[in-house]
Amino acid sequence: MPSSPFIIIAIDGGAASGKSSTSRAISERFHLLHVDTGSFYRAVTAELLRRGVAPSDTAAVHHVLPQLKLTTRVQGRSASMEIGGHIAGEEIRSPEVNASVSHFAAIPELRTFLLAYQRGQADVARSHGFRGLVMEGRDIGSVIFPEADFRFYLHADPAERARRRAEQGHVDQIAERDRMDSQRKTAPLTIPSGATDIDSTYLTLEQVVEKLSGLIEAKLPRL
Repeated sequence: MPSSPFIIIAIDGGAASGKSSTSRAISERFHLLHVDTGSFYRAVTAELLRRGVAPSDTAAVHHVLPQLKLTTRVQGRSASMEIGGHIAGEEIRSPEVNASVSHFAAIPELRTFLLAYQRGQADVARSHGFRGLVMEGRDIGSVIFPEADFRFYLHADPAERARRRAEQGHVDQIAERDRMDSQRKTAPLTIPSGATDIDSTYLTLEQVVEKLSGLIEAKLPRL
């Protein structure tokens, strides 16, 4: 669609709020590159743990970060982070990574290290011919793309989110991770000012996708 504007959609929210499933569906509907920034932090966390670096050892984190060579591989409609040419696998969902990712993500230097890489995904999307970018995470509409064309925040009841995680076969400390991410000093998890807040507790995935799609389609002709 050469005459269509390049659009950026930011979808924020806590763990198991429906960000990933919704973002993937939106990417399909509007021909957008899907970027899961949570997987970026998980991939870096897995690599730091592999190198024996603990989140409490900030000096070691500062030493290792410049050594990480980050590139992007596009597979279908999704962007995956490569570290030294390698894409992390299921290890990013391991209990060890679950227990450490929020601690690493709270380190300001790590967030700064990933900032330009995350913003650069818009150029990746353009170079691969996508109509735009849908990026999910915890600070997309507030920090990464505060001027995104669309900014959404998904949330759901903690019990429902825990049920969803269990259904996916994952064990995750949802409440604790949200508490840590909300209280960190740098780029905390928060509802971006002006973002559309959607409670997905009692909505099906299809209903959430339809709600977002309607809001997107209503604004697209004016972009």
